[in-house]
This record gives sequence, C-alpha cells and structure tokens, in this order.
Amino acid sequence: MGDVGGVVESVGARRASGAPLREMRAVTESTVERLASGVPLRDVLDVGAPGSWTDLDVEVRASARYRPGLLPGLAWVEGRSGSTVSSLIAATVGRLRRERGAENAVESVEPLLALALCHPDGRVREAALARAREYPDLLPLIVVRAADWAEPVRETARELLRDVLDVDAAVALAPLILLVGRRGRGDFGVRLLGEVLRRAPGERLGPLYGSADRSVRRFAHRLAVAEGFLSPTELARAAARDGDAVIQDLCAEAVLKTVSADVGDDVLRPLLTARNPRARSSGVTALRRAGRAAEAERFLTDRSAVVRACARYVVRQLGTDPLPLYRAWCSGLGPEAGGERDTGQTRELKRGTGQAREPKRDTGKVRESAPETGHIREPESGQGPERGSFVPVPGAVIGLAECGERADAVLLWPLLAHPVPAVRARAVAGLRLLDVVEAGRLRPLLEDPAPGVVRETGLALLPSAQELPADWLMERLGTRWPRHVRVTAFRLLSAGSGIVPLRAAVELLEDPDPKLRGWAEQAVQRWHPPAGLPGGEAEVEALLDRCTHLFSSYVLRRRKWEAGVGR
Repeated sequence: MGDVGGVVESVGARRASGAPLREMRAVTESTVERLASGVPLRDVLDVGAPGSWTDLDVEVRASARYRPGLLPGLAWVEGRSGSTVSSLIAATVGRLRRERGAENAVESVEPLLALALCHPDGRVREAALARAREYPDLLPLIVVRAADWAEPVRETARELLRDVLDVDAAVALAPLILLVGRRGRGDFGVRLLGEVLRRAPGERLGPLYGSADRSVRRFAHRLAVAEGFLSPTELARAAARDGDAVIQDLCAEAVLKTVSADVGDDVLRPLLTARNPRARSSGVTALRRAGRAAEAERFLTDRSAVVRACARYVVRQLGTDPLPLYRAWCSGLGPEAGGERDTGQTRELKRGTGQAREPKRDTGKVRESAPETGHIREPESGQGPERGSFVPVPGAVIGLAECGERADAVLLWPLLAHPVPAVRARAVAGLRLLDVVEAGRLRPLLEDPAPGVVRETGLALLPSAQELPADWLMERLGTRWPRHVRVTAFRLLSAGSGIVPLRAAVELLEDPDPKLRGWAEQAVQRWHPPAGLPGGEAEVEALLDRCTHLFSSYVLRRRKWEAGVGR
C-alpha cells in the first residue's frame, strides 16, 4: 500500500501543477530513455534529492505500460549467455549516438541496473539486487526496494542494506530512508538507520542537525537526546535557533532535565534570549531550578503569553504576587521592568505602527530593549526635561488582564488613548479577557489608524455586533476608508441579524479588492432568510436580483421563496 500511495502522491502532484498528460509522459520517456541509453545516473537525476529516487521508481513503472521494450529483461539482468538488451534499447542507443555523439551514449551497466531495480516485474527487481552490490551509486534504490511490496524483493533488499549501510552511507541517505519510512513497509530502514547512527561518534551526526529536511533534523535530535550526544549548551542553542516547534520543545525539555543550581549562562542565555516563546518559557522555568528565580520578574511583560505565564509561576514560588506589579506598571507607578520612563522627548509615532522616531537633536542615549522581553528600559542619562511617569508596555497591559480581576478594568480604559498602537491593542484585548467590553466606548477604535487595534476591537465587539448601528458600519465599507477598517466593519455586519448581512455583502460585490469581493460573494451564497425576517420585503428581492451571477436559476428562486418574495 505504501508504494501505491507513492504513485498516487507523485501523479497527484504532477496533475496539481497543471502539467498535461502528454508532458508528463514526455518527461518519463526522456528520463527512462536516457538511462536506457547508458547516460550516467548523476547526469539524469538529482542524486542528492530523495524525491528523485522515489520519482524514478514511479516513472519506470509508468513507462513499462506503453514502452516496455525500453526496460532490460530478466535474462539480461541474470547475465545469461548470449542475452542482450532489447532491440528497442539498441535502437534508442543508436539514435542517441547520432544525436549526441558516441561518447555520450555508450551502453553502461549501472543505468540499466537502475531501470531493472524499478522494473514492474518483481523477479527482475530481485535479480537486479544481486548485482547492485557492486555499484555504490545504486544504494538509494536498494533503500527503496527495502520497502518493496513483494516480500522476496523486500527481504533480499533488507539483507543487502544491512550489509552495506555504514555510518557515512547512513548520514548521506538519511533523508531518503526517512522519506521511504513513511510507507507501510518502510519501518525497517528507519530502525536500521537508528542502529547504525547509535554506534557512531556523536560528532558524525553534525550534518543531520542542520539538514534542510525537517524530518531529518527531528530524527537526529531525538537520537541525540536519547543517546546523550549533545551537551546542555548545545541543546539550548538548538532549542533557540531551530525553526521547528517539535525540535524546540524536544531540546528545551531535555535542557530542563539537566538544569541544576550550578548551571551557567552558557545554558540559560540562549534560552532566555531566543526569539521563539517555547525556548524562552523553558529558560524562565529553568531560572527557578538554577536558584535565580528573581530574574524571572523581567519576563512578566514578555510579548508571549506562555512566557508571561511561566514567569508568574516562578515569581509566585518566591512568595511574590505578580498582580500588584502589573497594577503598578499600568497605573504609571511601577519600576522600569514594566514600562518606559517618560523623558519628555518628542516622538513622531508612525501611523499604524508601534515604532517611534527620535528627534534629530540629541536627547540622551537609550539602552535597547532586551530581545527576549517586551519591555523598554529606562534611559541612561538624565538629560532632557524632568522625568516622572512610566509608560506601560504591551506585555504589562495584557499581563494585568491575564491575572487580574474585573475591577482592574479601570486601569485599562485610559490606555485606549495611548499613543503607542500596541498598547492600545493590548488594552482592548485585556478588556475582552476581563469581560468588561462596552460597545459604545470601544466603537471609536474601529477607525484607529493601526490595523492591530482595529482587529482587536472587532474581535471584542463581535459578540455585541447587533448593538452597533448598522448604518454607521455600512458607511465604513466605502473605499475611502483603510482596508483594515473595511474588513472589520464587514465582519461585524456579517455577524448581524436579518437583512443586514446580505445588504453588506451585496455592497461589496463590485469592490476593487479581490479578497473582499470574494468574501462578499461567499457571504451572499451562505445567506438564508432568518426566522424573524418579515416576508415579502422588496429590498430582499432587489438585493437578490443583484446577485443572479452567484446562483443557478433554481437556487435563486428557492432563496426568494424562502424570503417570501418573487412568488
């Protein structure tokens, strides 16, 4: 079944790419013809790509259906006396000699054996395996045959693979072995790969840790963790640098198991400064085991919710309640970990972003924010106007909502007018978490220049969308408004009742934005008259008449009948 799945996957991918059947056949003929003419494998295939070998296996079997004479027969593979390749192969070789020159079309055993190893006849494949041992470049096809559907072929290939697979070959063939391992009978190769690599020195797995193939990196790191090939420092760096979430979790958990009171910065720093929150959260958790729990306080305002949660847990282990800290930061009375001290510097806030531009005159050097947290530190110098108030940062604002009470909303409402868009957005999200949303007070933020603020406001107002004035939202569907305002207005209108969703969708049917237009068309097709809609409304009929291109005549009549019009 595994090989059948491979055939379906390969053919499906080619069809999805839009390649016509004749083009697919021409590619197959070209590959098989070149191998049959003796062109070396490395000149025909990308031997370093695992998919090239599985594709060759599929293509040879496909070519056997309409040009079986291109493939070597059993007699030639077994080397019987007087046996030769077929006349069709001989003719092909002759033609290619004339087209490319004799030196490029000399009959070679290795390419023909490659075709024999992919032959649809199992007897030919099994016989080819006996000769494949002499040709190292055919080892990838032995890996493929180790998952063959025919048991005699499969067992012969497995015995051969066990004999010839050494450490160097295992490292080189790991991507192909793991690819074939997804097949129904491909587990043998994966087990053998693990056995060979476990006996190898840990440094031999180095190329696998940085492989472009995600499955190879996962396999190598699992093996390294199980066998202890990587030190805690190397595991911490892998958790921080690898882009795969599985490897991040695997290595971070392995580091946590090794953390003790004498752990050094070479282990903790890569985790605490990592960009991905999985590694940072593990680093914060490790601070407690390392006896440095006090350092977790600065991560209470991290940009990631999971890191903030871990920081609150660690801080509580010291007997400190994080809620008063969040309240102090958001009320403007807290220490620098929760916000930025206002230096009186004039800043030009970029429209729609949380960035700021410093004025040209020198107002004092400011330390950059730590990459692992969401807070901004205090200026070093005392130059500039008198300083006194703290400006909360996004992590402190949402952190208050995550562990606060509904009464804490009084600290969040003033932040809706904050000049930094990210703070406004987190304030809206915090009000939603505390379940204290007031549609009238949040509605002006639907016109905010920052897309993130409008997005959070729309999410907060969605449960109370019917309380918003429909005419006011309809006006914001116009093209004079920014796209994020129009999208949010449409979402809120779509959550309305009665004829409002249909009216909004029809309004956007001729919109210049293709995505908005597509969403509107889908909304029209999904709309059905609700139970409370009075029957016979002329507006419903007029709106549906503008959507005739979206329905068949039967569906349109049915929809009008449901609305009580057009009878």
